[in-house]
Amino acid sequence: MTIRVLLADDQALLRSAFRVLVDSEPDMEVVGEASDGAEAVRLAREERADVVLMDIRMPGTDGLAATRLISADPGLAQVRVVMLTTFEVDEYVVQSLRAGASGFLGKGSEPEELLNAIRVAAGGDALLSPVATKGLIAKFLAQDDDDRDPARAERLDALTVREREVLVQVAGGHSNDEIAERLEVSPLTVKTHVNRAMAKLGARDRAQLVVIAYESGLVRPRVE
Repeated sequence: MTIRVLLADDQALLRSAFRVLVDSEPDMEVVGEASDGAEAVRLAREERADVVLMDIRMPGTDGLAATRLISADPGLAQVRVVMLTTFEVDEYVVQSLRAGASGFLGKGSEPEELLNAIRVAAGGDALLSPVATKGLIAKFLAQDDDDRDPARAERLDALTVREREVLVQVAGGHSNDEIAERLEVSPLTVKTHVNRAMAKLGARDRAQLVVIAYESGLVRPRVE
């Protein structure tokens, strides 16, 4: 199955470089290029994109606004957004996840990292680059307790005890296999719990589960 990739960046040179890289892979193809967020949203719908590589800073409708539009559109529920940023350690990291992105990646990443990001996002998993760790995200999410969403905290009541345990592990950045080993259950059982938690909490993917876990107060950041 070919992964349909949309490139959204206001720099034509970067788009060209990304296109050459993506089109060189047998399991993916570039289906469109956008120079701003509004065009990205339109092309995501028209070209039935699976993954959008979205630059954060673009003129007009920026990447964050475009990601919010994609996330809010039921017709684009299958679209996963990977945010591209020049600086990974900044407030855009959290803003992109809150907007509905499946993760983010620095523009200086190695080609294999970018290709892996596309595959990970297309598979519905959260993508967090090696530089920007889960702990860093937790730090930003916890900067202001006023940002915590009481409604989300209440929605956690719908989760079973085991689903809460799995959610805590997901927020810690662990894979299904790692969670299975920690909780002494099968990876399939973990996947089932993750899917049920996503459905109950209205999360698009694992990245959104991470945000909910911290914003609801279920998981607290480590104090270094």
